[in-house]
Order: sequence, then structure tokens, then C-alpha cells
Amino acid sequence: MNSPNDPGALRQPSRDKPRLSLLSFNMQVGVGTKRYREYVTQGWRHVLPSQQVRDNLDRIGELLVGHDIIGLQEIDAGSRRSQYRNQIEHLAEQAGFEYWRVQVNRNLGRVAQHGLGLISRFTPFAVSEHKLPGRLPGRGALIARFGTPDDSLAVVVTHLALGAGSRARQLAAICELVARDEHVVVMGDTNCTAHALIADPALAASGLHVYDRPLPTFPSWRPRRGIDHILTSPSLKIREARAIDAVLSDHLPLHMAVELPDTLHRALEGASP
Repeated sequence: MNSPNDPGALRQPSRDKPRLSLLSFNMQVGVGTKRYREYVTQGWRHVLPSQQVRDNLDRIGELLVGHDIIGLQEIDAGSRRSQYRNQIEHLAEQAGFEYWRVQVNRNLGRVAQHGLGLISRFTPFAVSEHKLPGRLPGRGALIARFGTPDDSLAVVVTHLALGAGSRARQLAAICELVARDEHVVVMGDTNCTAHALIADPALAASGLHVYDRPLPTFPSWRPRRGIDHILTSPSLKIREARAIDAVLSDHLPLHMAVELPDTLHRALEGASP
């Protein structure tokens, strides 16, 4: 794993090859847990503002530089704990991205605006928000389509349930939402291993590829479980995948570089500002 300050980890993608740099990160609303006991001793930072969270958010912003499309989970869209500032807007502004979008899945008023975030150097031509089925409410999928309607890339940002039954229903719902898309990326905290994803019948039927080499992301200070994933359609060739050694949350960020079909690459570049 590379340091976030390592140019090899966060380089600007080469434009003479049709590659896309993806990043998926459960950012834990910037809390930055570094050991198990902090879930208790620092738990107040999930409901009250702190300088530590503000400083950590700046470090997360530095991490985003050099990527093309970023999916973030456990974000706050503007409540007391984030000093009523949309964290995704702040990160996009800091890292120099013009496009960002938020999906709030748990609206707790002033206490928390909990959800998903998308940051991109491309502007999508269509974006949709979806509630996912499950035993408990609060899970969703944010879908952005980039390029053109005739040659598009569908990017799904999601955070799946802890329970296996709810997770299976959520994966089936996501697969149905992108069933007609040729080029697909699904990124997020799936709360399960690659082995569990490979065994999921809806995902297997969809043809989406699960990167099956071990990429432990949780817990960030001693990663043992790979529960954050970037799934891709067969049309996107994976050229690189790794967890980035940056303890900015209780999860490690996950990076993937994919090679694009030429026509899709041209469509995406034509949509960039």
C-alpha cells in the first residue's frame, strides 16, 4: 500500500491512454477513528463539531486530488456536527473539482444529514437517487451517467446493509437499475467480503466483475477485512487496484484504475469542463 503523498498513488491519469482513476472511501464523516476504543472515547464527534474533524477533512481533500471519479460514503450534507457545511461541497472545492452531488439517506435534522457523495471531474448528463430495500431504512444508491446517452458510463455509489438478507435484496435492486447499461462501475462500502459478493446470485447474473484479490480496508489501523469494493462491467479493464494506506477514517480508501473503450473515453473527455 502506498502513502497518500506518494506520487505513484495519486498521480494524474495519463491522457495518452484511455484510463479512468476511481476512488471509493467510507470517510466516517471525517471522524478519523484510529483504534477500537475511540468508538467510545471519541464517539461524541459523530454528533458535535470538532477541530479534529475539520483538520481531518482537509487531509481527505488532499487525498482526492488526481482521481477522476470519487464515491464517498458516510458523509454529512450539513448539520451541527459538520458546522452546517456540506462536506462534499467542501471537499470538491478544496480538491479543485467542479462537479459534486449528495444523496441524504438519513435525515436527522440538525443532528445529522447522513448519506452518500459523488465528486467528479466530469459532469454527468443524468443523475438519479434511489432508496434501497432492507429491514431498516437509510440505505441508498446514487447513480450518475457520464458521457452521452449513446455511449455512457453508469457509476453507482452505495453503502450496503450489515445483514446478509438485506444486502442481497439491495444488490439485486442495484443490478436491476443498471441492467441496460453496458459500462458500469459500482463503488462503495458493501459490508461484506469479495467471496460473499462473488456468491451473490443477482451479482453473478449481472456479469459485474468482483475484484477478488485481497484488498483489506477495515479497520484502517490494522486492516484485516476487505469490505470496500469497486465492481466493474467486463468492458472496463482493471489495470490497477489497491487500498491506500491513509488512516483518515475507520476504513482505508480504495483506488482502482480502469482502461476504457476508445469510444467511451472520447465521450467522457468531451463531457469534461
